[in-house]
Amino acid sequence: MSDGYVKLYAFADEAGASVSSQINAVKRNGLSGIELRGTEFGNVSDLSREKAKELARRFDGEGIRVWTLGSPLGKIGINDPFMPEIEKLKRTLDIAYIFGAANIRIFSFYIPHGEDPAAYGSKVINRLGEMAEVADNLHTGVTLCHENEKGIYGDSAERCREILDSVPDILGVFDPANFVQCGVNTLSAWKLLKDRIRYLHIKDALSDGRVVPTGKGIGNVAEIISEYLSAGGTAMTLEPHLAVFSGLSSLEREGERSNISEFTYPDADSAFDAACAALKGIISEV
Repeated sequence: MSDGYVKLYAFADEAGASVSSQINAVKRNGLSGIELRGTEFGNVSDLSREKAKELARRFDGEGIRVWTLGSPLGKIGINDPFMPEIEKLKRTLDIAYIFGAANIRIFSFYIPHGEDPAAYGSKVINRLGEMAEVADNLHTGVTLCHENEKGIYGDSAERCREILDSVPDILGVFDPANFVQCGVNTLSAWKLLKDRIRYLHIKDALSDGRVVPTGKGIGNVAEIISEYLSAGGTAMTLEPHLAVFSGLSSLEREGERSNISEFTYPDADSAFDAACAALKGIISEV
């Protein structure tokens, strides 16, 4: 299957914090655009309107689409004050409008250590429902997309399904590596959630939790991508999370390579490019 119609985005801040380095990383890898998370000006949700407009002009000028805002919304404790998060959501929706972003990535709140997540289900659903209502009332056309993540309420496939069923205006972001790190079988999770998934976050992991290039872990990423594309899905965001040993080059003589780890890279650009190549290789084969 060709990747010609597949829209590949990325968290390009993993190639570099600056907007310039992110633009370079997206362009040299031939990606469709970016899921904007962090820049030298801070997290995307904390940008001023003026700075957001400035950055939107820069990305537009380079022909780079800001597909999604990788916000940290919902990455607070379930018992933390909620109104500041609502205010941040309103600001982030405004920023999404400025960038022309179609989606905002959100989470479903950290559960206190050692406590049963089920005890917080109603509170989580109520909060997410209020967030969806805010987005709907502001008529931005932006979709809130819940990502499965370690330690939050939606860290299991069943609780992700509960969220998506209870708050229909929210769609899912499916992250195989995050499920692996939570001990969840990714194929079972995909079967349960696939009809409500907006797009994929692409990273893979081993049983010990280490993130590795796509197809090198146990996340069944190739099979999930194949089913997603066959069902008409087109968009996915690469989230490399590969290990960088920035001091590697100083330990090597010219022409030699230290065998620190099979999937350790000398700099962020190398790690980012390796992740892009691995994903494109998978797509070309499915």
